[in-house]
Amino acid sequence: MAHKNRYLFFVLTVSLMLMTGIGMRAAEAMENEDCLGCHGDSYIIEEGGQRLFIDQSRFDTTAHADVGCTTCHESVTEDHPDDGNVPSKASCSDCHDETYETYTHSAHGENAACSDCHNPHAVRGPLAMSGFDMNRQCAACHDPAETLTSHSEWLPRAELHMQAVPCVSCHTVSDDFVITLYVERTGPRSEFGVNLASHAELSQAAGGKSIQSLIDTDGNGLISLAELRAFNMSSQYDDFRLWGMITAESVVHKYDILDNRWDCTFCHASGPQAMQTSYVAFPNEDGTYTRVAVEKGAVLDALIGTPDFYMMGSTRNDTLSIIGLLIVAGGMLMPLAHGTARFLTRKNRRDH
Repeated sequence: MAHKNRYLFFVLTVSLMLMTGIGMRAAEAMENEDCLGCHGDSYIIEEGGQRLFIDQSRFDTTAHADVGCTTCHESVTEDHPDDGNVPSKASCSDCHDETYETYTHSAHGENAACSDCHNPHAVRGPLAMSGFDMNRQCAACHDPAETLTSHSEWLPRAELHMQAVPCVSCHTVSDDFVITLYVERTGPRSEFGVNLASHAELSQAAGGKSIQSLIDTDGNGLISLAELRAFNMSSQYDDFRLWGMITAESVVHKYDILDNRWDCTFCHASGPQAMQTSYVAFPNEDGTYTRVAVEKGAVLDALIGTPDFYMMGSTRNDTLSIIGLLIVAGGMLMPLAHGTARFLTRKNRRDH
């Protein structure tokens, strides 16, 4: 009997804990909903300015939405804003202590606060945003035209590099580099980016199917080289093309001018194994990106695999290698054949 009572007590305790947890999550969700009832309405801009408005479609995709508004703004009461109290703000270091410590000791630490680059109500991880979005954040302080001019003094084809490499890939100690391919609209590119195709444009091209099906036609979650070639060579998609960027899987907030980034071999290292992991990043309706892995060797297939991305030194193409060998062989064969012919006909030429 005592054993049965202990069992019932255990079941009731666990049930209560689960119900309490569910209730807390529901309350947290209601708190977010209550806050966004005002801060998600554009009328609040007229009341207190743009800084008070929160785009719910962007906020809902952030990790901060899961944490909850009152976790960062603890002093907010049910009487807000009628109580006249200014809500408290959490410090980024409260949760991101290691990142904060790294950042404060970097070249940017004394010049910009975290919120100058990251809107806490719209912040996203590096894999959920494009390399071009990262560069736009940098461009808020670093004028693109001036940056292009200063880099052109030492960097060959600086404009092309800035369209293919996010600033953080060279100016931080970030690592685990991969090639990320984005779908863009054909046409001239801007200084610091390309004309990325929107989710709506790609949805229209997909004819009601998922936009990933434009390239991943069999829907297995892996884009093969054959599927990549089919997309690039299809006249149906002449309005689109793929553009690659060298992006970091993990971003470190130690901003600086790094000596090894002046060395071209950091990216253009010889050997076919360098940076062979690649993805196609597809835009979502909320502005985030979903990556689909590409079969190994995509950046090697410069002619029909990724025609707008061929990194000399670290990528090789069998067709180009064969053509190069034929040119070298032909260059050696012609003088050899000419000399042999002259040697064999020397008697005739002497008699003549």
